[in-house]
Amino acid sequence: MHEAAALSGTDPHADARLAFARAVTGDPGARIERASEDASQRSYWRVRTAHGSAVLMDASGMPQVIAPWLDVAARLRAAGLNAPAVLAEDRAQGFLLLSDLGTRTYLAGLDETSAGKLYADALDALLTIQTRVDPSGLPRYGATLLTTELELMPAWFLQRHLGIAIGCDDWDILEAAFRLLIDNALAQPQVFVHRDYHSRNLMIVPGHNPGIVDLQDAVQGPIAYDPVSLLRDCYIAWDEGRVREWAESHRLRLREAGGLDARVDAARWRRWFDLTGLQRHLKVLGIFCRLWYRDGKRGYLADLPRVWHYVRGVASAYPELRDFLALMERWVGDRDLTEPAA
Repeated sequence: MHEAAALSGTDPHADARLAFARAVTGDPGARIERASEDASQRSYWRVRTAHGSAVLMDASGMPQVIAPWLDVAARLRAAGLNAPAVLAEDRAQGFLLLSDLGTRTYLAGLDETSAGKLYADALDALLTIQTRVDPSGLPRYGATLLTTELELMPAWFLQRHLGIAIGCDDWDILEAAFRLLIDNALAQPQVFVHRDYHSRNLMIVPGHNPGIVDLQDAVQGPIAYDPVSLLRDCYIAWDEGRVREWAESHRLRLREAGGLDARVDAARWRRWFDLTGLQRHLKVLGIFCRLWYRDGKRGYLADLPRVWHYVRGVASAYPELRDFLALMERWVGDRDLTEPAA
């Protein structure tokens, strides 16, 4: 979307956004075009000037996210990571002008040939994040937030998307599974967690790979969260044996770097990794449905089968989740999860 379209009257922030971009770049001819879609109310715009390009983050509908974004970006950059640099800001309007990390996401560049190198870079950066970025003062990914996230699944995936009426006995089974997942998360070392460290938020940047974006929701939380977000990605899937190798290699490197106690063996790490991923994927089933039914973003429904595949795979490996899996399989059945509810 170029500035002419943006100024068509359908976007109440278009005039202010363009005025900000031209003022802070000093280029009265600066042009704006849509840079990317986002699952939140934020929008991102590429600003093109006579001297190059930058990215404008428009959080005018939620300016309260500006301060957390600036805080997290500063922490990552202080550790030598490639988060966007802040070129200009207007906190009152909710605008940030950021360095441009390019247009090529990991998702666009990943294939069987490139995966090894790209994931090596992403895991190198993640090791730095987990061992050198201070999480002090960030919100805690505690029982309250974990519970709130898990409750998105029955509300939006089961009830809204599948039309399930959840009985009292069913709720008991769901809540027992949720408690297992919450206890698993709280038992882990609590570190800096990006919270959306995956192929759509990592940019391919030659010489300083990866670029890390969408970072404002960082928290202090379980050490397995970002690794499983990356390796069991909701947007792209890899052979499970390969995922296990990447995850175990990361455990060993964390231990060598002093970020993980040597007593955390492969079996405990695997349980942390699996169950943390299950918590995330259950949450995502709810979020992807909410993005359609509340926000009109249907594209995320196409990723539901992949996320459900992860849920089934992990739950089937843990006897304590047998009742939960049976319940979910009965409800999902052979439905086409990509189709909206009537």
